[in-house]
Amino acid sequence: MENSAIQPCCDPIENPSVERVALANLPTEWGDFQIAGYRSLISKEEYVVLFKGEMNRETPTLVRIHSQCLTGDVFGSTKCDCGEQLHTTLQMIQQEGRGAIVYQQQEGRGIGILNKIRAYALQDQGADTVEANERLGLAVDLRDYQQCAEILFDLGLCNVKVISNNPLKLQALEDAGLKIVERVSIEVDSAEDAAGYLRTKKEKMGHLLELNRN
Repeated sequence: MENSAIQPCCDPIENPSVERVALANLPTEWGDFQIAGYRSLISKEEYVVLFKGEMNRETPTLVRIHSQCLTGDVFGSTKCDCGEQLHTTLQMIQQEGRGAIVYQQQEGRGIGILNKIRAYALQDQGADTVEANERLGLAVDLRDYQQCAEILFDLGLCNVKVISNNPLKLQALEDAGLKIVERVSIEVDSAEDAAGYLRTKKEKMGHLLELNRN
């Protein structure tokens, strides 16, 4: 696998707010990928990108912005579908032979891991994921995707097929200048524990979910 797979974007962003600092190969159980590390120039946030294949601005390419979910991605929590979404996306990119995942460190929709655990405690008492944040005096969703879009541009992408059910994420990437040629739905098998979480995302946050699959 060659690190020359990244092609420079034809229309570089003036005064970018992120910079790439590292690039390496990463074999995984889903296939061989490359991993790139980025850091923000305006905050302490760091980003990781897993990608595969040639990054070409003219070729519609699978992409996903995946917000860090320590409980789901690492510990296998069944309260959400995050880990399964991440792994399914890796499988989709492997099958396609081309694609990228920007992994942003905005745990718990931007509230951080400690507040997320506090929110979990309120959910244990009957609150849904939106109500829990509100009872803590926190926004329902604090995430920002501008720098994620900058990273995709830096990889050399322009026309993208976004793997997401979140209309706000889609709008943010489009507003940043990416050309979304397709939204790719991602609904995965999830545990019964996640049923209320997914229903709240659909009914209160407008996520594009069917929730009627067996």
